[in-house]
Amino acid sequence: MKLPNSLKTDRVTRYKWIAIIIVLIALIVLPLCIESNYIKHLLIMACIGAILGMTFSLLFSSGLITLGAAAFYAVGAYSSTVLVMNAGLSFWAALPLTLVFTAILALGFGAVFVRNAGVAFVIITLIFAQVVVLAAAQADFLGGWGGIMGIPRPNPVGTVNFAAKTDYYYLILAMLLLVVLIYNALYSSRIGRAWRAIKLSPKLAGTLGINEYRYRLLAFVIGSTTAALAGCFYAHYSQNITPGAFGGWLSIYVQLYAVLGGLEFYILGPAIGAVVMTFVPEYLRIVKEWEPIITGVILLVVILFFPGGILGTLKNPPALSLNKFHSLYNRLVTGKKRDSNS
Repeated sequence: MKLPNSLKTDRVTRYKWIAIIIVLIALIVLPLCIESNYIKHLLIMACIGAILGMTFSLLFSSGLITLGAAAFYAVGAYSSTVLVMNAGLSFWAALPLTLVFTAILALGFGAVFVRNAGVAFVIITLIFAQVVVLAAAQADFLGGWGGIMGIPRPNPVGTVNFAAKTDYYYLILAMLLLVVLIYNALYSSRIGRAWRAIKLSPKLAGTLGINEYRYRLLAFVIGSTTAALAGCFYAHYSQNITPGAFGGWLSIYVQLYAVLGGLEFYILGPAIGAVVMTFVPEYLRIVKEWEPIITGVILLVVILFFPGGILGTLKNPPALSLNKFHSLYNRLVTGKKRDSNS
């Protein structure tokens, strides 16, 4: 006897919420079960990576591919640092001011950048990220290439004085969950539907009355502000920042978080990708000089044979990925035979 579709939907929803609750409990309990500060540090960096990866996915949902996440990550880090160390504000006062400043900055630059969609947007955002790094390096009040040292920790909240990794973990976890809630609400709203329509076909979306430019600009501002949130945390967590920490490779890694996890999974994909890309390279540091090569090969295999990413492959398992290897092998062998016959 088959269950009605409504009952199936209710059951799926119930299981989904049960899974979410289990994951939340696990994330809350996790640092209490880990003694190693190094592992806690990796968890913190994975949460930062997840937030940055979600900013890439947000723009991707509107049909934009960006390599400028590192730029606003740096803006958030430096702005918060200046407000705390030079203006004498607390971390909690500097945080909202940093986000407002970044949003205004993103609105100004985005008004120009978003008009150039496609490959031009990718190049412009990459150049912008490099310009921000060079500007920070040349500014004496930002410490130049040497950066800024001795950045204060966040001000205590009750009994939490942010002297331990666990305190920082719960703070970045709270930020991550806040981003997840906001982004999930956006994707489920009219705004999210407009983004998906624009990604599918900008011209068709325009015929439906959807303003492509405004919705993409909104995505750019939200994504940039979110990256600044992560940067603000990073500055006061690491307690020192240098321009090199926000170089071009960071923007590429942010993109890889989303690709590896699954581009069509706008929230969970970047989170999974960030965890993998944070922990795997760290455990490959035994052969550090080979780390980029090994990581690149793994990603190349995933992109070629599992284009849906980790989550896409789990959701729709390939008929057997060996078939793809056999197909590639046969084409290579056939090509060689043809070459030899000719």
